[in-house]
Amino acid sequence: MHELQALLREYDRARSYTDELWRDLTPDEVIWRPHEDFSAIGWHLGHQAHVAHFMIRNLTAAEPSPDPALDAVMDSANPEQFRGALPTVRRLGDFRKTVAERVHTRIGNIAAGKVGAPTQMTIVATHLLTALINHEYQHDQWIGEVRAEHLGHALPTDPDSDQVRRIDGYLVLDPCL
Repeated sequence: MHELQALLREYDRARSYTDELWRDLTPDEVIWRPHEDFSAIGWHLGHQAHVAHFMIRNLTAAEPSPDPALDAVMDSANPEQFRGALPTVRRLGDFRKTVAERVHTRIGNIAAGKVGAPTQMTIVATHLLTALINHEYQHDQWIGEVRAEHLGHALPTDPDSDQVRRIDGYLVLDPCL
């Protein structure tokens, strides 16, 4: 139970870092694409949340999408040219917030033993949260590169965590630390 709560704090830390990368950008900067074959920062933001919802839904409990109209847009399996238009910055923020709340609710239920097979689900949730955190940081790298190299904004300092380090230039949660 304590390990899941610690991982939820790391998940929140990763999401906060993402927010530092985009919350001060203009809506035009969030939807701008540095190249026609590159996804905008806004797509990465929605994709991070889409994957979190998809993983929670498919590995721990079936539940409907918080915004079904965004599913095809944020799915990396769809080629860029077929994804459709990005939502507004506000809608992206709302989507990310709703998904994070659902992650917290579901993982909280697992940590409290309010699920079938609680021991098995704790193992699943531990690996799931680690993957979600590292996926968040994976896309943060790209967001940060566009933010700094193309838009000319300074980068925030790396998250302050004893379990997060850089590997191959990417922030990574390493639970073995």
